[in-house]
Amino acid sequence: MNVLHIDSSILGANSASRLLSRELVSRLTAENPGAQVKYLDLAADSLPHLSGESLAQADLTETARNTQAMSDFFAADVIVIGAPMYNFGIPSQLKAWIDRIVVKDKTFRYTQTGPEGLVKGKRVFVAVSRGSFYAPGSPAEFAESYLKHVLGFIGISDVTFVRAEGLGISAEQRTKSLNMALATIPTPIAAAA
Repeated sequence: MNVLHIDSSILGANSASRLLSRELVSRLTAENPGAQVKYLDLAADSLPHLSGESLAQADLTETARNTQAMSDFFAADVIVIGAPMYNFGIPSQLKAWIDRIVVKDKTFRYTQTGPEGLVKGKRVFVAVSRGSFYAPGSPAEFAESYLKHVLGFIGISDVTFVRAEGLGISAEQRTKSLNMALATIPTPIAAAA
């Protein structure tokens, strides 16, 4: 099993999403001792925002990084994403990575009946952290809903979210929410659907 572990929080050791994504990967590798893990820290080594030069492949270094991002993505059987919610959406670093993997004729194509996702057989676990509480379908929540949509657009329907909410309310609530989120990680994780 190949695991792609992606963190995007800018908070380093204080990050709830990093704590949750690390625990997800820890449990995956404990259940699959031969698993190979590729780690990307998008806050420490971010991809530049998508530009015309990116699309034109005018910068050789950026083209190589784009190719590597796609290669890492395709090589993974399981993807674990640490995704904090900043100002109601995902970090721009994570969006820059998504822009490298949502590529026409590689991960999706247009057909006469609409777009078709070309990515099959991958599982994704997303560790979401949020400062407040958001009810399902909340009009103010664009992180989880965006990730679910974009992953589905490229063909990935096996997505499990682990949520830590209310982290900004108080230290006590943060601890309670993190413990609740850790308790929701499926056991065994490899069998979760």
